[in-house]
Amino acid sequence: MAITVGVVRETTPGERRVALTPEVAKKLKAKGVGLLLESGAGAAASFADAAYKDTEIAADARAVLARSDVLLKVQPPSPEEIGALREGAVVIGYLAPHLAPERTRALRDRRLTAFAMELLPRTTRAQAMDVLSSQANIAGYKAVLIAAEASPKFFPMLTTAAGTIRPSRVLVIGAGVAGLQAIATARRLGAQVDGFDVRPETKEQIQSLGAKFLDLGVSAAGSGGYARELTPEERAQQQAALAEHVKGVDVIVTTAAVPGRKAPRIISKAMVEGMKAGSVIVDIAAETGGNCELTEPGSNVVTANGVTIIGPLNLPASTPIHASEMYARNLYNFLELSIKDGALALDWSDELIAKTCLTHAGEIKHEATRQLVEGTTP
Repeated sequence: MAITVGVVRETTPGERRVALTPEVAKKLKAKGVGLLLESGAGAAASFADAAYKDTEIAADARAVLARSDVLLKVQPPSPEEIGALREGAVVIGYLAPHLAPERTRALRDRRLTAFAMELLPRTTRAQAMDVLSSQANIAGYKAVLIAAEASPKFFPMLTTAAGTIRPSRVLVIGAGVAGLQAIATARRLGAQVDGFDVRPETKEQIQSLGAKFLDLGVSAAGSGGYARELTPEERAQQQAALAEHVKGVDVIVTTAAVPGRKAPRIISKAMVEGMKAGSVIVDIAAETGGNCELTEPGSNVVTANGVTIIGPLNLPASTPIHASEMYARNLYNFLELSIKDGALALDWSDELIAKTCLTHAGEIKHEATRQLVEGTTP
């Protein structure tokens, strides 16, 4: 029996993305899947209802939730959305299990099968489904544009009749997907760019983009593509070397984050005080506490010692068309693993399915979340 995939309008303030685009709707329809969309769900991302061909449009969210076998989401479902879903339905999207134990508890108690896309294993096979990477690309790009707008200097070198203007010096901290995109964008704008990461394997990636690798004498290669925790001695060494370097920097973009944990504190108040007046810090780790000690997440712009500190939230939502297109393709590639002739067939022997699962059949399947919510092990 063919399943019905539903999508509702995102209600989180500032969220303009949608989990299903007309392009992906067409692909799902070709798989024999039924589609149900709340009217206006794609409007904030510039996708009108009429663009969703062969998709049933419902007047309100409750009608979609009551009939959906699979619900695709960008932001985690609200308590009301969880309560309106049928028992046994599937939810796929960002679920932020480390931030809201009560939501995970509600998903468990409603006996929903929930897939948290941020739990997806970071393997080669999973790249086409990796929502963290696709959305981080946008965050890195937008962070540099924000910095360029806020900076009182040009980014590129300019030769004019009034003399030559030297290029801005930009430091990007963290060389994950967001950091590398930030480096590439700053280079395109003509800045002189340094990139820093405690993972030694990122040196070649940074240099391949035309930037200089900033070596602070600290190496902290970890597992799963993330850095390990620094020792107190390593942190002190890093801080001392970085404090000296930032004195000559015009712009810092910080991107260091680990899913499920608070962002590492890298830029101290003392470092900010040592920077030049007119310098700018854009801290895209603001959503998990920020890499800069003075960051205030959200719309508040902090000025300290003449340095502007910006902690933007949900940058992907500021580019909703492309962000939605990439996100919807990620979800499609994940869901496609389980669609057979229009029906849902979950293969629990597939590690991508098993390890991405947060709740199923009244149980919390993700061990770290189970311990957070229940304080027990299986």
